This record gives sequence, C-alpha cells and structure tokens, in this order.
Amino acid sequence: MSSAAESPRKLAESVLLPGFAGTTAPEWLRRRLGEGLGGVILFGRNVVDDEQVAALTAGLRSERADVVIGVDEEGGDVTRLDVATGSFVPGPLALGAADDVELTTAVAAALGERLAACGVTVNLAPCADLTLTPDDPIIGVRAFGSDPVRASPHVAAYVTGMQKYGVAACAKHFPGHGAATEDSHVALPVLQRTEEELRAVELVPFAAAIRAGVRSIMTGHLVVPAWGDQPATLNAKALTEVLRGELGFTGAIITDALEMGAVSGELGRHDGLGSAAVRSLAAGADALCIGGAAFDADVLDRITATIVAAVESGELPIERLAEASARTAALGEPPAPARVEPVDRRLGLEAARKALRIQGNPRLEGPALVVDVVSEPSIAAGPMPWGLGAHLTELVPGSRALKVSGVDVDTVLEAAEGFRNVVVVTREAHRHATVRSMLAALATAGLAYIRVETGAPGLDHGDGDRIDTFSGSYVSLRTAAEYLAGS
Repeated sequence: MSSAAESPRKLAESVLLPGFAGTTAPEWLRRRLGEGLGGVILFGRNVVDDEQVAALTAGLRSERADVVIGVDEEGGDVTRLDVATGSFVPGPLALGAADDVELTTAVAAALGERLAACGVTVNLAPCADLTLTPDDPIIGVRAFGSDPVRASPHVAAYVTGMQKYGVAACAKHFPGHGAATEDSHVALPVLQRTEEELRAVELVPFAAAIRAGVRSIMTGHLVVPAWGDQPATLNAKALTEVLRGELGFTGAIITDALEMGAVSGELGRHDGLGSAAVRSLAAGADALCIGGAAFDADVLDRITATIVAAVESGELPIERLAEASARTAALGEPPAPARVEPVDRRLGLEAARKALRIQGNPRLEGPALVVDVVSEPSIAAGPMPWGLGAHLTELVPGSRALKVSGVDVDTVLEAAEGFRNVVVVTREAHRHATVRSMLAALATAGLAYIRVETGAPGLDHGDGDRIDTFSGSYVSLRTAAEYLAGS
C-alpha cells in the first residue's frame, strides 16, 4: 500500500502505465518495474500467441509481484490476443444483438479466463459507451447498443464474467463517447449534452457497471460544456464530483492514453504529457495510461519530473498522489491461476450465430464472387484480418475472393460476369462516401448481390438479401459464411 511517506518520485512512477515495442520487454523497462513503475499496457505489437504473452508477463512479474499488466481486449473488432487471426468471440454490439445476458457473461468469463492464463491483471473493457449517432467514428460495434436500458445489463454481465477469474474489468470511456462525432485519438470531441441528458442516457451503463462491482473505469477525452471546458480526463467535476460523488465509484480511475490528440495535442505535443499527467491526477484520476505509443525511459523521466515538480510546488497534493498510487497498485493483484490452453471458438461461434440478423433470403446457389470492400479500421481496432473471401472460397468450391476499394466499381462488374451469386461485404458503409457510391452504382448497373455488413448497420441502401453480423471478428465472419453456404 502506497502512502504519502514515500518519495514523490516513487509515487509518481507508480501511477504510470506505458506501452513498449516488441514481444520481449526491454531491459530498461524491466529495471524500472523493479524500482516501482506502475505497470505496462500490452498491444498487438507485443503479441505472438498466448504462450508468448504468458512468458512475457511472467518475466515482468519476476521484477515485482504486483506489476499492473493491462490490455485492450474487447473482443470483436478490438483484439490484441487475436490480432493475427481475428477474435475468437464476437464484439459487444453482436452480443447486444444476441441479447442473451447469460451468454454475454459466459463470453466475458471465457475471455477473462484466457487473460488470466496470459498473466493480464486488468482488461480495458467493456465499453460502457452507447452507439448514439451514425457519425460516431470510433465506438460503433464496440458498444452493446444504443438503448441504455437494454445495453446496461450486458455491461454489468461483461464485468461479472470478466472478473470471475481475477482480471479487473474497466468500463470506458466515461462519461460516454457514443454521441461524439470526433475521434479523441486525433481531436477533442465536445458532447453537446445537458447534465439531465447524461444522467438519463450515457451515465446509465456506467452506473450498472459500478453496481456490478467493476474495479476500474477509464476516462474519455471529451468535453461536456455543462462541466466546464476541460475534457473529463482533466476535469474534477467529471471525476471527483460526478463519478465518485454522484455515482459512488470507489475503484481505480484509469485515463485513456494521454498521448492522444484530444489531450496532449491540445496542450502541446512535447510538454503535453507531463502537464496532462499532473492535471488528470489533480482532477481525480489514478492510473495514467500512456500506452498507445511505444515510449522510452527519457519520456517517462520527463513525465515523472513534471509530476514531482507539481508536488513540490503545491499544485498536486502528495496525499492525492499517494491515493492514486494505492488504487493503481490494487490493479496489480495477480489473477487466479489458469493454464494456457488452445483457443476454443465454440462459445464464440454460438454467440456469433445468435447475433446474425437476416433480411430476405441470403443463401448461395453455387459458387460466388465474394467482394470484400476494404475500408480503414478505426484507430482503436487497428489492422487485422477481415473479410468473407477466405471463408467462402473454403466452404463453397469454385468461389472467387476479390478485395477492392470503394472506387473499383468497374472491377466488380467485370468480375461478376461469370457468377450467378455475388456477395458484397462492407464495414460501416454508411460512414464511407465511396462505399455508399459503389453500392448505388452496382444497383444502378442492375447487379443483384447479397450484402453482408460487419459494422454498425447504418442505412440499408435498399438491400434485398442481407446479413448483419454486428462484428468483424473471426467467428462473426465465419458464421456469416456458413449461413450463406447453407452449412
């Protein structure tokens, strides 16, 4: 347990959760963990497979038993463990579409058991955000839905399942990112919501997570004008008055990555991290995530020095820093022992099948041209395998897979000439003008096709035969392909 009697430098180091490059930890990082650095955040760049992650975390824990090891493993489109293959479970929007709370608990528990076996102590999930606008560029399939009353039981179920094996869940991004039309990775969103609207909508899933015993909550880099002009991450009204005072949260508050444009960009790229660290701690945050990018010792030294200087000047009370340190350390409790075992996709496939929404009669009558219309994934998801082509060419011999962009209309029409069946696969087509134009052009050309949408549904573009998967996970793509193939 940390206390104000410890040195400001040691306390400052103990609240930092940096990311790093590579699949083994650099020597300087291991040394700093042994000296008291709070912990690390793992990303896809740190992952080969579960066995390698378990060895990596065991090595980190050998430096200090209570090292915090966090990861963004939401399942579905945002996965770190399955970045090379696609997730073995569908994402939150698919679970919300399946609308089976017990199934959500089971999926989260399976994921939690796997993370425990990998040595992870805190999973930066679930999203307690809601999908509140089709223009939202970053949440979409990461939320359980748009209705707070229907989504909240799934948020609570995910928390319960995830924490079954000792891995702390983290509800994010407080007070809710789903109504934003800017991506806080690159800009500072402003939520034009009254406090009454927030209480009736956005805060409802967070309250459910708190009642379920969630051990941590992540801040969103979002401005609520009614709370002032500072984003929630730096805002005492948001974190101390509302989250702790009004909602009664007593666990650890983790910041979203402080190097994101919504915070450090506003404060200045070079000095922004240290300033953001001090201001978030003063506002009531505990653990500081600086993990989106790979950092080195010099960057940590500058952040630590800025926090120490703030303590010495009286800007940041040392008691507040000691409180943050203690709450961060509580997230380093090793999870329940579990063995690393081969990933079993059966539960994920069951959930993905239950999530499918079918319109018309989307079945194949022989080989198909499978057109995967590629659009950029969100920054949170990053690149990973996506598309139906590989699945359908395996299940339906004679099928052809074609990857195109939204401008390749002529390529699609030419390739379709030899096929009776055409499947067009999109990811949130409603958010990409070129993809919308392609669908309109194909319809104008008289091409009959089956549409498979793997993102948040948006408009149906007049589709006749259509499947919505609500997720781009491996299991969601596989089940859509099986349905099309009649298998």
